[in-house]
Amino acid sequence: MKLSWILWTIVSVTEIALLIGISIFLWQREVDGAGVLQTPEIKLINIGVLLAFFIIPIVIQCIWLVVNIIVSNKKSNYQYAGD
Repeated sequence: MKLSWILWTIVSVTEIALLIGISIFLWQREVDGAGVLQTPEIKLINIGVLLAFFIIPIVIQCIWLVVNIIVSNKKSNYQYAGD
């Protein structure tokens, strides 16, 4: 397996774990840092804001995935062309 694929997998798993962990934390807390009682609606808004911030890393991961696929296909086609 190529180093780029290994790094992509590690970063993706870390990103997903971080998103899930923070989302669970936000859903489980009853009172936020300012002392405001958290209703289910406010919890969903908090998680939505978190997802909005995670859009940029997710887009970067998708671009990285496409680049990895293209480079892998070019290398595999190049190897078979010489046989």
